[in-house]
Amino acid sequence: MVTISRTASHLTIVASPNRSSSWHANVLVLLALALPSLTIAGGFALLGAWPILPLAGLELLAVGCALYYVNWKLQYRHVITFGKDSVRIDKGYHAPLQSWQFERQGTGLAVTPEQHPWEGPTLAVHDRSGSVRLGEFLNREDRLKLLALLRRELRVGTYSAAGTRDF
Repeated sequence: MVTISRTASHLTIVASPNRSSSWHANVLVLLALALPSLTIAGGFALLGAWPILPLAGLELLAVGCALYYVNWKLQYRHVITFGKDSVRIDKGYHAPLQSWQFERQGTGLAVTPEQHPWEGPTLAVHDRSGSVRLGEFLNREDRLKLLALLRRELRVGTYSAAGTRDF
């Protein structure tokens, strides 16, 4: 998903993975799985098969941990902020884990076309000192949208065939 917000002096582009479900919906799914599972496990425990209770609990714990991990991974985002004289890229979950600052004048956009029609182009912002890849987790439509937004703000520094430029 690609969203933009514009103020008088800044343009901010946020690229984040598509999320099919919120954490609240995941908790409801976990509760919907837990109710019949624990009811059946309780019935078997009353009949004397008590070892099923810890196994049912471990199963629900594993499903809950998997749902939490996936939800946490989908919180990852790239925030690209264009100021008057600078381009700032932050990558992280709720707070930036990595940040890069480029001078806007010497910054370009590197585009590597997709190798397969289902993929989107590979995008990177670069200057003389280095480059930063953007939107690796985006689907084709969102990468093309990000490309269009970045083209409005940056010059395309390189447009190369796939595999000819390493970042």
